[in-house]
Amino acid sequence: MRRLLLLRHAKAVQDSGEGDFARALTERGRRDAARMGHALDTRGYVPDLVLCSSAERTTETWELLSPELAKAPKVEFTKALYLASPKNILAQIHLTADEVKTLMLVGHNPGIEECAIRLSRNPASKAESHKLEDMREKFPTCALAVLDFEVKSWSDAGSGGILLEFLRPRDLKG
Repeated sequence: MRRLLLLRHAKAVQDSGEGDFARALTERGRRDAARMGHALDTRGYVPDLVLCSSAERTTETWELLSPELAKAPKVEFTKALYLASPKNILAQIHLTADEVKTLMLVGHNPGIEECAIRLSRNPASKAESHKLEDMREKFPTCALAVLDFEVKSWSDAGSGGILLEFLRPRDLKG
């Protein structure tokens, strides 16, 4: 069993004048990132490895989220995830070592949203169907898709992911 956590970065400023790569988080984004970190920890979604886009808004999201986790995972910052397509995101997933049971990617839309939708299986229940519909409707900033794959290797992860949870900042208390 493999668990994949796909997180879109938290709310960022529209234009800092320094270019898209350097966009920082808004105050709301900073609050949402910390709250999402707490939610990950309380739900037991603590990754073994985090692959994070090296853009300012994704690294800041991770830096605010990570102190809320009970254990510190290994983290790799990579420009390969900056505005990555679903195909490129999946390529990063497939390269993950088999020792990693829970993998988290922190990235950008539309790639994160499209990848989560593509990797989700046809729903097997009404609850799973509702989660997928919500995800298709809107994948807001700091939203998280949690997918389980019944595979032995990350290289086998494909469109059969069980959408365990779709969590948005508005779903969190506090």
